[in-house]
Amino acid sequence: MVRAAVLPAIGSPLEITGIELPEPGPGQVRVRIAAAGVCHSDLSLSNGTMRLPVPAVLGHEGAGTVVSVGESVTHVAPGDGVVLNWAPSCGKCHHCSIGEVWLCSDALSGTGRVHAVAEDGTELHPGLNVAAFAEETVVAANCVLPLPGGVPLTEAALLGCAALTGYGAVHHSARVREGESVVVFGVGGVGLATLQSARIAGASAIIAVDVSPAKEELARRAGATEYVVASDATAREIRKLTAGQGADVAIECVGRPETIRTAWDSTRRGGRTTVVGIGGRDQQVTFNALEIFHWGRTLSGCVYGNSDPARDLPVLAEHIRAGRLDLSALVSERIGLDGIPAAFDNMIAGQGARALVVF
Repeated sequence: MVRAAVLPAIGSPLEITGIELPEPGPGQVRVRIAAAGVCHSDLSLSNGTMRLPVPAVLGHEGAGTVVSVGESVTHVAPGDGVVLNWAPSCGKCHHCSIGEVWLCSDALSGTGRVHAVAEDGTELHPGLNVAAFAEETVVAANCVLPLPGGVPLTEAALLGCAALTGYGAVHHSARVREGESVVVFGVGGVGLATLQSARIAGASAIIAVDVSPAKEELARRAGATEYVVASDATAREIRKLTAGQGADVAIECVGRPETIRTAWDSTRRGGRTTVVGIGGRDQQVTFNALEIFHWGRTLSGCVYGNSDPARDLPVLAEHIRAGRLDLSALVSERIGLDGIPAAFDNMIAGQGARALVVF
């Protein structure tokens, strides 16, 4: 029996309770979790913005140590440090065949399986495949990536989502070039990783936007050269900070219609707007037909940073070893399992950055 954070139903409070895990079967790995990040996607699962099977053990950003492996697992062994990959690619679907592994059609198929059993006998699913809000988890072998050398195991949890997403948004989706100006909306875990990645890319001006004045120090430490407290005048302020043109690139890490619209308005003519945040299906963003022609901007979505974790983790590890990427700077508080509901409340209120559950 291990302790875990269970979502009993959409919209219900999380329950911290004991669960019974099976031994790993063929092609499975049991992992003792060292740490798990509390991401906005976990909140989106709990409130129904993202629809996956429940009841479920939440948590998708994690790292830990292999306890045991099932038959045919050869790429990791007991005692190995690993990063959990919540969106494994099947290697067979259309998107995988053309190299777009972040859009794999089969990536979330594992969420339908029975992951564990609650104390009362209820069958539980693995939220976003990996169920990292637990002392231990059992996952498919392709959800486990060997931890690169020189990366601290606890902070490595952030490689499972925030760091990969922020780095990929800059380098793969927006494709920021040296000397370009970048504005980042939302200074949470992903936003902070995006700011650091814009600095790594050599952006000239890096503008952070958030509703909270208290996040300015976090943003500047991550690489922001300017900080704007969100208001109705945000787009005008950004144009003033970019010689009246608007930013070359805007990266939206919030997922709200008004923030997406402002990110678009903050981008120069011919610029690029990348949306990382996850909004609801009933939320609408509107544009008129003339402005799409006139501004010549590009608006694109971004899933998991358009990243291939097997390819990108070694790159991120090299940035970490060289001191260019600081995972600990993404963390605003370290908590236990019991602190997750409060971390959800803080996200809703726009407070703090990444809460890290440390076991």
